[in-house]
Amino acid sequence: MNSFPSSSRSIVADGLTRKFGDRIAVDNVSFTVDGGEVFGFLGPNGAGKSTTARMLTGFIPVTTGKALIAGYDIAERPSTARRHIGVVPEEANVYADLTVWQNVMLMAELHGVAKANRDTRGKAMLESFDLATRAGQKGRQLSKGLRQRLMLCMALVSEPEILFLDEPTSGLDVASARLIREVITKMNRERGMTVFITTHNMDEADQLCHRVAIIDKGILAAIDTPAALRSRVESQRSVEVRFRESTVKQEDVLSYPGSRVVMIANGFRVFGSEPGRMAQEIAAKATTLGLHIESINTLAPTLEEVFVSITGGLHGNG
Repeated sequence: MNSFPSSSRSIVADGLTRKFGDRIAVDNVSFTVDGGEVFGFLGPNGAGKSTTARMLTGFIPVTTGKALIAGYDIAERPSTARRHIGVVPEEANVYADLTVWQNVMLMAELHGVAKANRDTRGKAMLESFDLATRAGQKGRQLSKGLRQRLMLCMALVSEPEILFLDEPTSGLDVASARLIREVITKMNRERGMTVFITTHNMDEADQLCHRVAIIDKGILAAIDTPAALRSRVESQRSVEVRFRESTVKQEDVLSYPGSRVVMIANGFRVFGSEPGRMAQEIAAKATTLGLHIESINTLAPTLEEVFVSITGGLHGNG
């Protein structure tokens, strides 16, 4: 992952709070997103991540606190702030009766793209998302994956400084999901575009994001780089070993009482804060017992394991 410039703060959440009646959906959440950063926002069902994103983009008002976009208060100067952003919701809301080309041109016009630049930008976007051959098709004729690609074209045709993405690859075919991730990475790397992405795909967050924030029950639970978050969950480090023999048990080769063990084909994965030391013990005892190790690897915790550890294992859409 390339490093991002930190010369400006594209997004500032300052004590964001949102109440729905007596229920607090988001509770005093504060963070900043630097210019050119890809920032992931993760959380279990009902955690408040979508509500936070909607406050940042001005779709719902804040109860207390401030949301600044490119230095502009979204509540006080909504039109000015929105000129800096593109938004792609989870559900691809393309205009069903317009063609792919007409959808893109309409969005370019609404965002004030000069008439002389619309065609060039529109064609470039359709090429980037492999939609050029479908320019004449109507929105209703597109699959979910193609509609999502079209939504990204519509959001990016104005060349926004900041792009908000809500579950951009959720439920998509593999080819569409891969293409979307590739274009996001390219736009960030080549243009320095800031990206705010909500996702449940932990691998996706790990691949795309410079930093991730985890929100749980409306409260910001953690914020850091994926690598730093993984390092904080020492108990999730592990060693995975596979033997040629199928009858080897963990207690035969490792004497770490109380360690968590997950059985796998012809072996096991044992969790602990000293995977290197455990691997050495396993290898030494296997040699003594005449066992044949097919593979042995020390593993850092995945981002998903960090997420589960912080949020208590809750998953879903929020």
